[in-house]
Amino acid sequence: MDQLIGEKLGAPAGDLVKDTNTASFRADVLEASLQVPVIVDFWAPWCGPCKQLGPIIEKAVKDARGAVRLVKINVDENQELAAQMRIQSIPAVYAFFQGRPVDGFVGAQPESALKQFIQRLAKLGGGEPGPSPIDEAIEHAEAALKEGDHEAASAIFAQVLEHEPDNVKALGGMARCCIAVGELDQAKRVLAQVPAASANDPAIAGARAQLELAEAGQKTAGQSQELRARVEANPKDLDARFALAQALFAGGEREGAIDQLLEIIRLNRAWNEEAARKELVKLFEAMGPTDPLTLSGRRRLSSLLFS
Repeated sequence: MDQLIGEKLGAPAGDLVKDTNTASFRADVLEASLQVPVIVDFWAPWCGPCKQLGPIIEKAVKDARGAVRLVKINVDENQELAAQMRIQSIPAVYAFFQGRPVDGFVGAQPESALKQFIQRLAKLGGGEPGPSPIDEAIEHAEAALKEGDHEAASAIFAQVLEHEPDNVKALGGMARCCIAVGELDQAKRVLAQVPAASANDPAIAGARAQLELAEAGQKTAGQSQELRARVEANPKDLDARFALAQALFAGGEREGAIDQLLEIIRLNRAWNEEAARKELVKLFEAMGPTDPLTLSGRRRLSSLLFS
């Protein structure tokens, strides 16, 4: 499986992305568009927005895996063609299908908008872009991590990061692999690589929450029985109950940890500046929004807070 994923990630783009000129425009764009939609990116080396758009649109086209193609045209070197196409501002992007323009836009666009643009073209061309090799690899890694195969998961996440060092899902996944095997310092180093703009991405926020919980759990490691005895002796010992919740979560008893924190909220919602509620939110973040325990825990928390 690892070898197959590696081959997919390293697959050459082939003719999906190419540079062309005025002389080759008919063959590379008009004639090629009879088979599959062709996107034409008019750009120039001095154009800042072009430099931003170029890598994003190339990645989106490659991820579409043949559903569309991309042709890049330097307007400085092909001024006559740019004039014929009435290019007044760059980057300018036109999409051709069946030999005629069918869509387009001017100016840099976010990756989400480009994906939608390409999906429309792929549908027009009769094909839907499948999942990219990167997405497939991350899916395999997440499955391995869920099954407890941390070695396989980290190996796949590492392959993804070789191709996309800023991929937040892979960075978050790699950090979670490190946490799972107790390598908390390595998890910190992985999370330190996250670009500032992605610091609040759910994949990163979840990994960071797991790291904080793991660090807190280290302090209470092996104390579960002692803490449980303290709580049984004095149910209103909220310090002991809070520490017990941390110890339980670190030991894999997630539901028990949630129960203890909810009980703190029931007994004294404002205790320690709402520490129990904040810890619960951190637990939910670490487990993920679709985890059954997150869903049931949120319902129970809402019931307590709004009763």
